[in-house]
Amino acid sequence: MAGGVVHFEIPADDESRAREFYSSAFGWKISPVPEMSYVMLMTTPSDETGMPSVPGSINGGMFRREGHLTSPLVTVDVDDIDASLEKINALGGSTVQPRQEVGTMGWAAYFRDTEGNIIGLWQTAPGGDAGSAASGDDIGA
Repeated sequence: MAGGVVHFEIPADDESRAREFYSSAFGWKISPVPEMSYVMLMTTPSDETGMPSVPGSINGGMFRREGHLTSPLVTVDVDDIDASLEKINALGGSTVQPRQEVGTMGWAAYFRDTEGNIIGLWQTAPGGDAGSAASGDDIGA
């Protein structure tokens, strides 16, 4: 659904400590994505495709805190990242990280809003999952 929040991300200084914290505090399942230096945070039951099976729920990810991505953020699903970034920039926001491919799942980007917050964008590849949004290495560096 374009415009919906489909993912969240938490940066961490000590990734092992953060994984242990969130797993113990909330029972989240932690699934490493080694080729991306990233972990998926499964916060809710998911179906066989990895999509949350509880309506309104989302899963997230965790990565090493660096560059511009230093605080938790949400990711919004869009139909066209490039057009969305163009509109965001025209409205006074700014591009932090332009569109980048995330495997075969889709594309991710980050922008700064007019209040200084960094927000993610996700565009699902044809046949992909909006709920699988994930960031890659060196984003915001």
